[in-house]
Amino acid sequence: MAAEAALEELTVLLGPSAGAAVRAGAAEAALALSGDPEGRRLLAARPEALRALLGLAEVSGPEVGPGPGAALRCLQNVSAEAEAREPLLAALPAVLRLLPAGPACGLLANLSRERGAAQRVLNGLERENRAGVEALLRALEGPRPPPPELAALLCNLSGLPEGRRALLERSRCAVRRLLPLVGDAESAVLRRGAVGTLRNCCFEHEHHEWLLSDAVDLLPSLLLPLAGPEEIPEEEMERLPLQLQYLPEDKQREPLPDLRTMLLEALLLLTATKGGRLQLRQRGAYAVLRELHRREGDPEVLTACERVIHVLIGDEPEEGMENLMEVTAAPPHGTEPRGSLWGPPCCGMGNIGVLQVGLPDMWGARVGQLCVYLNTNNKHQRWEPKTPLCSLRGAPLTHISPMAVGW
Repeated sequence: MAAEAALEELTVLLGPSAGAAVRAGAAEAALALSGDPEGRRLLAARPEALRALLGLAEVSGPEVGPGPGAALRCLQNVSAEAEAREPLLAALPAVLRLLPAGPACGLLANLSRERGAAQRVLNGLERENRAGVEALLRALEGPRPPPPELAALLCNLSGLPEGRRALLERSRCAVRRLLPLVGDAESAVLRRGAVGTLRNCCFEHEHHEWLLSDAVDLLPSLLLPLAGPEEIPEEEMERLPLQLQYLPEDKQREPLPDLRTMLLEALLLLTATKGGRLQLRQRGAYAVLRELHRREGDPEVLTACERVIHVLIGDEPEEGMENLMEVTAAPPHGTEPRGSLWGPPCCGMGNIGVLQVGLPDMWGARVGQLCVYLNTNNKHQRWEPKTPLCSLRGAPLTHISPMAVGW
């Protein structure tokens, strides 16, 4: 009861009837409260407190002081709680007006962790701002590095077909704007969001040729974080993209195993098409992955690496089955299905986490070749697995401490 009474008083102090200094102090108190899980739950359970914080976050002008910034960071923290998401989604137009501030991107990334909510955010972007996703992409063009939370939000939106179509609109050059973020040494959050977005875009197999062309040149950006300083034979070196040739002795691979896995999953998706497999073979991807496999110690990364290698060294599929994303697998007669060749794109960065999609072995899959079985009537029928292929990883993106930021 005492906590609820104090929170009710705090809500009043956050309101417009209080002075700027009082509101700023109340916002700082709310931000401190949101640094604790129990405090976040208390705030999430009071929609009127959320409305007051959002109202303060919208205030602008030189005389307002630190109150709006503290209120917005508090909302980002509280949005990690499921109970707060529906009230905040109901106020989506007000939240969208706070873009492209980093905490606003983080707030929306937390809100869009589920597919239905991500659709609402994307629809809201298009409704409130005719530019839609373009309004977010502009923040990638400035002289300063973009807020890390922006990449997480883009990753969530790219979990939707409409989001991927917007990002893959060729006139926007959105994918090229994301490439420099893959190697950002300062922020794992930024790297994770960028890699997750690019990985999701690779599900659109009709764009593979363009993604691998000179117009985008996606492959070097996916391979470089997986490459080390090892010497390789000269004939293999010459096949590599220029960015990967003669790397310095102190060249380090991507340090986070989950990001190495996501990079490898993006490469695996690119091998779904004949043109993608040809590009990876011709441009020396096997040499990079071979050296990675020799030195990799994480079991999940090793498995992901082996899957790509098996495709690259394997035989080409039979005629009519060259595009593995257009081939539907059916189990051999008398067996139970175990999974699907291509899982759905990750609907994003979770809280702010990543829905990592597994790409399990198929019935009849053997080393060196992806083997699929077609239905006897040769009709392409989609089979839905009985169990989900996704698992949520990660922790909320908050402003509690530097260690708490990220997944």
